[in-house]
Order: sequence, then structure tokens, then C-alpha cells
Amino acid sequence: MKKPLKKLDFEKILNILREYDIESNYEKVNIIPDNQELHNKISTYVDTKSFTNRAVLGIDIYRYGMFKHLEQTLIPAIFKIFFEKTIRLCLESNEFVFQNYTKEIIENSFISTGDGGFLILETPLHATFFAINFEVVVRSYNSFHLFPRLRKFIGSISLRYAITYDTLFHFDNNFYGSAIINNARILNKDNLNRCLLDEKSFNWFLTNIDGIENLQVYTIHDIANIYDFQNYNNQPIESGKNEIVSEEKTRLNGIINSDILKIGQIQSKEVNLNIYNLHLQVSLTIHSDSENEDERLMTISLGNLNTSGI
Repeated sequence: MKKPLKKLDFEKILNILREYDIESNYEKVNIIPDNQELHNKISTYVDTKSFTNRAVLGIDIYRYGMFKHLEQTLIPAIFKIFFEKTIRLCLESNEFVFQNYTKEIIENSFISTGDGGFLILETPLHATFFAINFEVVVRSYNSFHLFPRLRKFIGSISLRYAITYDTLFHFDNNFYGSAIINNARILNKDNLNRCLLDEKSFNWFLTNIDGIENLQVYTIHDIANIYDFQNYNNQPIESGKNEIVSEEKTRLNGIINSDILKIGQIQSKEVNLNIYNLHLQVSLTIHSDSENEDERLMTISLGNLNTSGI
């Protein structure tokens, strides 16, 4: 289990400010004060070196502003349907990877923007698996398997994704930090509904599985050997469902193809970020929510192969 996120308390910060600063000063002559004592105290309390990394999955409905007014009004409800069904898929069909999560934990780790949002997860692998399941749900909707009458008048929906891996902290029941800032900037730069990764996410896969391309030949046992999963309970490997990666190597289902290419750089907080374009093809069996338990084998693509710059 990763170290918990650094939590900053507003009252503690306010108390430090009141002790080492002046809340209000309206004298006729302004003098710039010495701030060293305050700086030292704030630095000690915040302790940026104690911040830990988290993966952020950014999801954005492509060209939301182009929908008509009625359709725009319904998009947040549709996104919530997609999100809740994706949570169910992650918890029921990817039990080993998401064993530290519940529906409530995932919901409380999501920052909604109405037509998308930012989800905080442990590792880039969690973010990739959530994105795959989300895209499966969207494909089910687009191909008239999920609320087909709604699909007919709303039209098809496409999404763009971004995965970043950087520092985060928790303040006042919300999340802040470089991982979210970078993610938002990557999403804003993309107009080709792709799945984009920052370099730290790319390097996480490179370090832990010799590159994200190896997901197409990895088994759930290989996943269990990743450093960040060392303390996970292996019981769900034998008794649970793990549909994206199975117990044996196969190219017949799960992740059947993986491509990643560096496509350019963007600037975030005066730092250049290398950006990578991810394309995965995944074959999964989709089960009906109804009592008749219908199922269908479906192949989806996460991202696309358009390598135009960013």
C-alpha cells in the first residue's frame, strides 16, 4: 500500500500565519517585512519532500460544447452512468488490481468537471485499467447496447484521456498538485481524442514491466510481481475475475495490441513535459445487467494511432 497523501489542515496554516505574520495592517507607511521566520515555519509544516506520487486519469468528453442544448444538459448524467458502470467493472472484473478500492473510495477520489473529470489512483496501471473499462462502457453505449433510445437522440460520444504520475496533496476535502495540473494541460492541448501519457507514467511502465507494450503478454501473476503490488493479497488471483490480464499468456482476449509513441512536448510550470500517445486494443466479454445474463465479445480501442503533434 502506498504512503497516504499529505494532508494539509487549513486551521494549522491559519494558526501559523497568525503567529508569524500580521493579519491586517493599514498603517500609512508600508514596510516590507522580514519573512524568513514565517517561511521556515511554513516550510517545515508543509514539507514538500514528504509528498507522494499518485496517478491521475483525466477523462474529457470530446467537443462537449458542440452538442445542442438538450443534449448538453444530459451529458453530465450520461457521464455519471458511464462512471458508475466502470466502477462496477473494475471491482467485479479486475479484483486483484482494484482490491484496495471500494465504490465509495473511487467516488471520493474523483474531481468532476461535469463533462469529465480527474480520478486519483495509486499507479498508472490502475489508471490504464480504469480507462479501458470506461471505454468499454462508452463503446457499449455508442453501439446501442446501453440505453439505445437515449443513444439515438444524443448521438455517439467520444472521449480523450490523459494519464499523469506526479505529486499530489490533500487540502480541504480536495486534491491539488502537479499531477492534476499537468493532466489538465495535456487534455487541453489534445484535439484528436487520444489517450496521452506524461513521461513519468511512461517511465513507471518502463521501470516496472519493461515498457507498456508488454501488457499484451503479461499475466496477472506478472502484475503481482510489480513493486507497487508486492503487498497485495494474491487470493483474488485464484478466486477472482481478472479479465484484462488473465492467468495465462494469450493474445486472444484482454489486451491484444499495444502501441506507444512520443509525439512532442508541452510546457507546464516552466517545465517541458514529454508526451506519449498510447493505443491499446482490448477484447473483453461484456455482460448484460439484465437477468437474462446475455453476453457479447467486444473489441475496443483505447486512444488512436494519430501521431500528429500536440
